Amino acid sequence: MSEKVVYLDNNATTRVAPEVLDVMLPFFSERYGNPSSMHSFGGAVGREMREARQALADLLGCESDEIIFTSCGTESDNTAIRSALAAQPEKRHIVTTRVEHPAVLSLCKFLERSQGYRVTYLGVDAEGRLDLKEFEDSLTSDTAIVSIMWANNETGVIFPIPEIARIAHKHGVMMHTDAVQAVGKVDINLRELDVDMLSLSGHKLHAPKGVGALYVRRKLPYRPYLIGGHQEHGRRAGTEATTSIIALGEAARQARAHMADENTRVRALRDKLENGLLAAVPDSRLNGHKIERLPNTANISFKYVEGEAILLLLDQLGIAASSGSACTSGSLEPSHVLRAMGVPFTYAHGSIRFSLSRYTTEAEIDYVVENLPPIIENLRKISPYKRGEADPVDPRKPACSC
Repeated sequence: MSEKVVYLDNNATTRVAPEVLDVMLPFFSERYGNPSSMHSFGGAVGREMREARQALADLLGCESDEIIFTSCGTESDNTAIRSALAAQPEKRHIVTTRVEHPAVLSLCKFLERSQGYRVTYLGVDAEGRLDLKEFEDSLTSDTAIVSIMWANNETGVIFPIPEIARIAHKHGVMMHTDAVQAVGKVDINLRELDVDMLSLSGHKLHAPKGVGALYVRRKLPYRPYLIGGHQEHGRRAGTEATTSIIALGEAARQARAHMADENTRVRALRDKLENGLLAAVPDSRLNGHKIERLPNTANISFKYVEGEAILLLLDQLGIAASSGSACTSGSLEPSHVLRAMGVPFTYAHGSIRFSLSRYTTEAEIDYVVENLPPIIENLRKISPYKRGEADPVDPRKPACSC
């Protein structure tokens, strides 16, 4: 393995920012009090938590008392959906998409299978975009909640959440969005949106793993997922992970400070990467909409080769990327997102997701553009796929079993 490391898998996780680490360290040692304690030693930690909550609220454009700290994005997603269902027991219908993160998809399938809920899984077009008419037509008087991601974790495609939320509310339906990939990368102002609940995860924006948050709009009917103590104003029991929460607050401050950089310099580096690779490698394609996309994400397919083989050879050069969601990387099946988009089999199996961060440099992008094309060329020489053969996937087969 190369001693050089070029990390382009930031949609899977990010490094903890130095500024974030600095604010964490005292809370591992001398500032270890329980924020729920009556004494001033713990109360001082509670004040730091309140400041972190306000910093996150400032990033999201909401009020601090609308923030519930959780352990991760998955917990936030599960809490949001289960709360909406518990608050409306008479409603038995959920609307989501075929390209959601497993944190939402797996829960919806579980609720279908074990509790008899009816779920509508909306499709996407070849660029990964939703049909808003199909979405509106799916809503009924029995619909309890809409759960649609803000930005796709594999392609970076951004969904029109303001319009989706407006339509949902027009039909009297609660709206939740998994914004794990969007927070810190795109501007969000929840005071101007009809979103009822929003999930995020700290380790996607340079905070540590093991902390997340759920935004819950004021006066929304809410049912806690974890029952026990009075923490989070009775909305999420369990002693608070103060060190991680304070870290998330600092990560939110840093995200606001670097938002412009994310949308200019990082976007330019991403464009340089994908333009360089698409120009240098025949039979390659960009997956997802060219414009309506996160500024840091490029998902590129290379025909006639396997993504796993590409990743292994990149790893030998110290380049870290992904073949899709880190939560499904153990599967040999093509990405459910790319299948839903109708990406042909011979392309889908050779897809690589590159996701940049504010720490990505131009020299790192140049290194990838220089070294990846020869890898593809050599793999194609031994590929079992033959040029000119028809795609082995039956076009009549559904893109997703949802």
